[in-house]
Amino acid sequence: MKTKLLLAALLIAASSAHAQQIKRTPIPNSNFPISVAVSVPAGAETVYFSGVLPESVDGDTQTQTQSVLTRLKAALANEGLTFADVVSLRVFLVGDPKLDNKLDFKGLNASFGQFFGTAEQPNKPARTALQVAALPLPGALVEIDLIAARVKK
Repeated sequence: MKTKLLLAALLIAASSAHAQQIKRTPIPNSNFPISVAVSVPAGAETVYFSGVLPESVDGDTQTQTQSVLTRLKAALANEGLTFADVVSLRVFLVGDPKLDNKLDFKGLNASFGQFFGTAEQPNKPARTALQVAALPLPGALVEIDLIAARVKK
């Protein structure tokens, strides 16, 4: 009986030690704060977050992105997650009237780079960014939704 219990304990320990992790494939030769691909292993818990708009429509794309990411940080924390757990984001941008209605990709990335691919939080999610005609909040330039995942231990 002791042998069976010991064998069972060893098998559980071995499977825990070899639990698959979330795999992030970086962009080759780049420090850009996104991954080419992110693989989530079977059995991981995924959490889907609805789109978040900025707290205020004051400011440019960079300022509004900072606001959105700060709000998403709080939403993640409410679920026991952090930006390190984010595997995918979709970013919807309205063209900035001050930039001839072109999207401000540079402003987006300036704020984005403060939350992803940093020394404090090196994980980089997959990301899609696209321009849309308008968002539900008049004057908003940015909306972001995301998916987070965590491997169960």
